[in-house]
Amino acid sequence: MPTEADLIQKAVGGDASAFGELYQQNLRKIYSYVFYKVGSVSEAEDLTEQTFLKAWEAMGRFSDRGLPFSAWLYRLAHNTVIDYHRTRHDASSLDDIVDHQDRGLGPDEKAVLRLDIAALRQAIQRLTPEQQQVVILRFVQGLNHDEVAAIMGKKAGAVRGLQHRALEALHVLLANKID
Repeated sequence: MPTEADLIQKAVGGDASAFGELYQQNLRKIYSYVFYKVGSVSEAEDLTEQTFLKAWEAMGRFSDRGLPFSAWLYRLAHNTVIDYHRTRHDASSLDDIVDHQDRGLGPDEKAVLRLDIAALRQAIQRLTPEQQQVVILRFVQGLNHDEVAAIMGKKAGAVRGLQHRALEALHVLLANKID
């Protein structure tokens, strides 16, 4: 089985099947990241595909800087989401979020989950864009500080500080029910 470095080298050379393998390896995590940024299944699917299309178009200019390929994809996804938010101001569908999080809950439990997700989403939206990105990458994607630092172009210590401030802000917002 080829390594990620082998696949990248082939994809840079225009090998569509190598890029397809990189796509398969990274699709879930990029989709999940985008979903938590936009909150809509259909929009997340579209934006994820746009991200991979941009990646394919830019693949010939890709330069390996010793970071995981996913770090480059996360940056592309982040920029795609920023572009989306600049051009659209639609409200996210909580039904999409609940359907995505469906755990076989009953109607009453789903209603409570909707309220909890709404409060959390509203609180996260009140954070700075960098704080939002750290919270999503760390707690939704499960990345470690070094991985988040690579994606954001920051040092791990700066990411830790940013995360700490984000969690403090979330605590205050949720405790005050986002007045």
